[in-house]
Amino acid sequence: MSPSGISRSGKPAVVAHRGASGELAEHTLAAYDLALSQGADGLECDVRLTADEELVCVHDRTIDRTSDGVGVVSEMTLSQLQEHDFGSWHSSGKPASVLTLRELLTMTLDWHRPVRLFIETKHPVRVGSLVELKLMELLREFGVGSPPSADHSRAVVISFSAAGVWRVRRTAPMLPTILLGDTARLIGGTAATAVGATGVGPSIETLRLHPDLVDRAAAAGRVTYVWTVDSQEDVQLCADLGVRWLATNYPAKVRDWLVTVD
Repeated sequence: MSPSGISRSGKPAVVAHRGASGELAEHTLAAYDLALSQGADGLECDVRLTADEELVCVHDRTIDRTSDGVGVVSEMTLSQLQEHDFGSWHSSGKPASVLTLRELLTMTLDWHRPVRLFIETKHPVRVGSLVELKLMELLREFGVGSPPSADHSRAVVISFSAAGVWRVRRTAPMLPTILLGDTARLIGGTAATAVGATGVGPSIETLRLHPDLVDRAAAAGRVTYVWTVDSQEDVQLCADLGVRWLATNYPAKVRDWLVTVD
């Protein structure tokens, strides 16, 4: 992977969406380890704050879907979350503990080749801006909160919240940020411009409807991050349009498909 984010072949770079989550339980160390071994250029995770202000990688507001327990993440402490199995619900059947962002950052930065971590802050949440505050504290602790340039950053903060993106840009101007979404404001670029996002993140469904979005973003100096790309036809579309990053649940398949892309 080059510092700018394009894979060495000049094709879109592959981001493992919640790890290799098509094969193993999402947001588990095993899913991320598999994605890395499959050659993913980047990893994506969602983060939420626990009741004792620890950042954990959980997509939903509750743990009901992805664990053997029930409850709201923000109302549970890390130790309470660690009492539950976050892996056996998946067809792979492998038990796993709740994953902290600290653990995932350690794995990512210790990997034998450069890998970028795309961290999505979830909103709306009752803690508001505290999630970005705690995230920036952790990134600075790991030495990746103030990169020399966006091109050389090992972390990218992404969010559907324009306010969340703005908070990161205000405190860490060189840290790349991506504003996710499918609204007309995103497609038109006005929201991304207002908050200073370095990239836009439409869904693959939106990209099919608005293929000119990639060129429009590039004209404004922004990269495009597309989610969630799991079919060969959509991989070809992203490559044809010049998408910079594509997020997928199947990094191995997507990397194989990219080999056949002209």
